[in-house]
Amino acid sequence: MNQKDFLFFQRLSKPEGKIDVVLDTDTYNEVDDQFALAYMLCRKDRINLKAICAAPFHNAKSDNPADGMEKSFQEIHHILSLMGKEEYAGLVYRGSTEWLPDEETPVHSEAADKLAELSYGYSPEKPLYIVAIGAITNVASALLIKPEIADRIVIVWLGGNAHNWPDNKEFNCSQDVAAARVVFGCGAAVVQLPCAGVVSGFKTTAGELEMFLRGKNKLCDYLVDIVERDGAAESQYKTWSRIIWDVTAAGWLLEEDFMRDKLVPAPIPQYDHHYSFDPDRHFIRYVYWINRDALFEDLFEKLAQVQ
Repeated sequence: MNQKDFLFFQRLSKPEGKIDVVLDTDTYNEVDDQFALAYMLCRKDRINLKAICAAPFHNAKSDNPADGMEKSFQEIHHILSLMGKEEYAGLVYRGSTEWLPDEETPVHSEAADKLAELSYGYSPEKPLYIVAIGAITNVASALLIKPEIADRIVIVWLGGNAHNWPDNKEFNCSQDVAAARVVFGCGAAVVQLPCAGVVSGFKTTAGELEMFLRGKNKLCDYLVDIVERDGAAESQYKTWSRIIWDVTAAGWLLEEDFMRDKLVPAPIPQYDHHYSFDPDRHFIRYVYWINRDALFEDLFEKLAQVQ
């Protein structure tokens, strides 16, 4: 194995010690991004947060991708305020206001330009970790702006469905398929946490939230309130549960034994929302199992300790 390949597989291995991380998040989209952001800020023993990028999204909570990004930008600041972490406010960047127009043209934004600039300062031996938990437009744009960063970053993405799932109609991937194709095709080290079929099992309930988080601090009360609001409104059952998807992407970075993964050839997301596969493609790391109880226990403990 040559040195380039050795370093590539090294980047695909779980990191050791404290690492520099950027979070790319559509924070207002659901209720899970807020948990992920707060959790990462609570894990300063492992995570040195270098930037927080607002990602676009478009659904019933936003008028268009630009509105979704701006609402996410404001929600990031709201979480920082609840945690008393206003010192991070200068590290928050507005992201793309639209999806990639094609697979060759970046969408410039504060976030994409910052990602490209910041990533260029790292190396194949010491990469920057990018945790992306929304549509991956900002990250793809950074790669198109400065392609040479591909071997200086590790992208941990919560996106797409399990490779054996009947379709790939997953929100983060389907919002910007061109961006997903850029990321999976650029040769960067990618860790994929698939939604349906893997992370879809990472659920909590009102009972758990009330037991472990209610009354601990302002942040915890806010998180419980938004989960209970959306959980009750979006389910036909009184026994609803809620998937806290995005915490798992942060969890992969940690030293604890929270999940199982393997190396697989990079999938090819198609515009008709399925995958194609080529066994000769470069490898990615693919998470296929999550220790739900262990990760939730650590999450709840850390959030409850916020002053």
